[in-house]
Amino acid sequence: MMSKIHILLIEDEPALARVISDSLAQQNYNVTIATDGKKAYNTFLNGYFDLLILDVMLPHTDGFTLAQQIRLINKQTPLLFLTAKTETKDVIKGYESGGNDYLRKPFSLDELFLRVAELLNRHKNVPDKMPEQINIGKYLFKYEKQELWYDQELIRLSNRETELLFLLYKHKNAITERKTALTLIWGDDSFFNTRTMDVFITRLRKHLQKDKSIEILNIRGMGYKLVC
Repeated sequence: MMSKIHILLIEDEPALARVISDSLAQQNYNVTIATDGKKAYNTFLNGYFDLLILDVMLPHTDGFTLAQQIRLINKQTPLLFLTAKTETKDVIKGYESGGNDYLRKPFSLDELFLRVAELLNRHKNVPDKMPEQINIGKYLFKYEKQELWYDQELIRLSNRETELLFLLYKHKNAITERKTALTLIWGDDSFFNTRTMDVFITRLRKHLQKDKSIEILNIRGMGYKLVC
């Protein structure tokens, strides 16, 4: 018999944590609750989890910092932020710290279930073995390490930058449709996520600017094209 999916829920509001935990349990997930960042990190180190759900505002260690600590030792486990912070800069900070998705409070349980299922499915479909390094023009892209090298210069990429660059690379010299990228990496093609992806495209262009033969073109009404 297949074992249940194990989720680590990190939420300091007891009532909300219990509602989420009980609801996920009804969906046949096994849930462990941690109520602050320090306990959550120790729980993560001492267990195996298929998915992490993190509140941002936590005692002892905030969610962004906790995500960064976890990503130092584990880059694969999907991570979903739950937070009342809604400004674009906060969303971007969440992705940069290693988050895979971002759900704003208040949210419906149905939306939470959809996000959880989508993240688990996306993670399941990641190839077991990725290439150790990829040449993009004069750059060396190390997917697993989330690194981009130019000569001896290291650029450390966020989880979301890594996923987006790899998707563009897979379709290099062809169009990567905007909707496809948003659905695969952000979970949906909402206006808010579209704006966020545009910010990440701008960041990738900046990272790759030293090689003038590389361009990320905006194909109006369609998506982006990595030319190299």
